[in-house]
Amino acid sequence: MDFNVKKLASDAGVFFTRAVQFTEEKLGQAEKTELDAHLENLISRGDCTKNWTEKILRQTEVMLQPNPIDHTGARIEEFIYDKLDKKLPSRTTNTELLGQFMLDAAAEFGPETPYGSTLITVGEYQKRLGGAEREFLHTSATTFLTPLRNFLEGDWRTISKERRLLENRRLDLDICKARLKKAKQAEAKAALLSEEVDKAEHELRVAQTEFDRQAEVTRLLLEGISSTHLNHLRCLQDFAEAQATYHAQCHHYMQDLQRELNKCANSIGAPNTSTAVCPSPVSSAFLTGPASPGAVVSSTSSSRMLTAEQMQLPVTGARKAKVLYDYDAHDSSELSLLADELITVYTVPGMDPDWLIGERGNDKGKVPVTYLELLS
Repeated sequence: MDFNVKKLASDAGVFFTRAVQFTEEKLGQAEKTELDAHLENLISRGDCTKNWTEKILRQTEVMLQPNPIDHTGARIEEFIYDKLDKKLPSRTTNTELLGQFMLDAAAEFGPETPYGSTLITVGEYQKRLGGAEREFLHTSATTFLTPLRNFLEGDWRTISKERRLLENRRLDLDICKARLKKAKQAEAKAALLSEEVDKAEHELRVAQTEFDRQAEVTRLLLEGISSTHLNHLRCLQDFAEAQATYHAQCHHYMQDLQRELNKCANSIGAPNTSTAVCPSPVSSAFLTGPASPGAVVSSTSSSRMLTAEQMQLPVTGARKAKVLYDYDAHDSSELSLLADELITVYTVPGMDPDWLIGERGNDKGKVPVTYLELLS
């Protein structure tokens, strides 16, 4: 093994001298060069940013992945795929697993039975909720967690390294100041030659130059925290938007599920309950009453029939609306939406209050109210 013994000894000497200076400063036995107020403020602001970013990142991870064991396993899996430079596969959510278990149970009990058909209905919606959750987790990790983690593991590590180097430069500067002070005191007593004072002054000038240069580097890095705040602000807005979209989707799915379960209950409570089963899990916002006793009609044809009946009713309250989120129609009676587009909406007598009729050119269909901002 090849190493320079003199350099090793020199580094050890520098480390020891800095340790002595640091200890004497703590004990109040040595003078300490104070940083300027602007740099001190930047350092304090940087520490505050780092501490709160860590807390927000950690708590967001806990919120998105409550189980600590699952969270640790997910981080290990993410680390392995990152090292292998491969895309991390999407993880099945617990809600999707619940939905699949319900569907498997329905197959076991018999999909033609009231319990089995209800399991199918609820299971399908659980899988939809799980899919929305999985998309929300992916979006949150990409647009919010990753930028925060990149700051802590990238920019902040660089800042911390330069701050440690600045502290070493400050210790070296104060050591040179102390040496020059001692040299001048010895010169005054005629115990030291003037060249020793000149050497101490030269070392002090070099130390001061290196300290000033490092202070400038550290200041520039810390001033970049303002840009970090702006970046995190955009990430926070993206996170809030993803959260709003997720909850809007969940609200819409649960409203549809409640309508389906009401239809199921009406079917089971009607005469000839031995043959009554729950309808297929599709949106039923246009239903104006319970299904005919003992009758099982396909969801597509039923939706089209009801839509035709609704379209014959008088239109009330036509107005413009701005679409807040993308929405994919679940059947031919609904209208797909794109975020930020403007459409005309109105209602018809007897229509579910959570839905409106939307028009875009020649396209017409049901649209959920929660996805719209009604304009005056």
